[in-house]
Amino acid sequence: MIWGTEYWVLSGYPERLSVVADGPCASMGIDALIAREGAALLGEGPLRRFGGEFPLLVKFIDAREDLSIQVHPDEETAMRVHGTHGKTEMWYILSAKPQAHIYAGLSRAVTPEEYEALVDAHRITEVLADHRIAPGDVFFLPPGRIHAICGGTFLAEIQQTSDLTYRIYDYGRKGTDGKMRVLHTDWAKDAIDYQVYPSYRTEYTRRQDTEVPLVSCAYFRTSLYDLTRPLRCSYAGLDSFVIVVCVAGSGTVSAGGDTQPLSMGECLLLPATATAAEYRPGGEPFRLLVSHL
Repeated sequence: MIWGTEYWVLSGYPERLSVVADGPCASMGIDALIAREGAALLGEGPLRRFGGEFPLLVKFIDAREDLSIQVHPDEETAMRVHGTHGKTEMWYILSAKPQAHIYAGLSRAVTPEEYEALVDAHRITEVLADHRIAPGDVFFLPPGRIHAICGGTFLAEIQQTSDLTYRIYDYGRKGTDGKMRVLHTDWAKDAIDYQVYPSYRTEYTRRQDTEVPLVSCAYFRTSLYDLTRPLRCSYAGLDSFVIVVCVAGSGTVSAGGDTQPLSMGECLLLPATATAAEYRPGGEPFRLLVSHL
């Protein structure tokens, strides 16, 4: 990307389908895997809800420069206008350079008309909540929340399977084709949540060797595990696949009689038939984001 690098580490998005790395299903695309395994992989409820589509997308984003100021529409608007899913997402900050920051939400109330004037005057950032960041910070971004990842930020993102973004402002930047990047200011005007909230940062208590819930919404639930010793988690009765993303250290994950190594930047997909998993650190803190429906 012109602003940095974006790694799609688990994706069912049609143009960027993940492929199984190893094991008996090696080289099989996630679409073919769902077609073969169905509810055994996704769960009965998710299969009815999403059919053959994998509903979540996991990314690592390394921003050397500021991303555009943007917003995402909700599910109803996205389906009605674009025939695709909306985009609810969360960020987990992995590392941040000194003075690194992100934008999330409004710092003061504005009207839709004032929003348009601020964009035209190149002053939209003046009304955005500006957050200094550090490793471990979490931000939940529901549809309608204006946001931008800024330079010097490396983060993990968990979101709905969607690539639908309304770009509000891009600092007059040109794309790789040498042309000004397309803006979606009018669509964004109707999608923005203009309410000002007391806080946009997800607060949580950091604890080791136990589940620490971070986000619970209609589209996913994500918890953090910071492990110094083995931990067994039960998924009996969950009716969902489980995504395990390693965000620090290394270790192993055992489920269904199989054990797989997992290191920083890697992602493991446990099928809905997995009733439990054991997470075992490899001699150093083993930090995981674990998500499911």
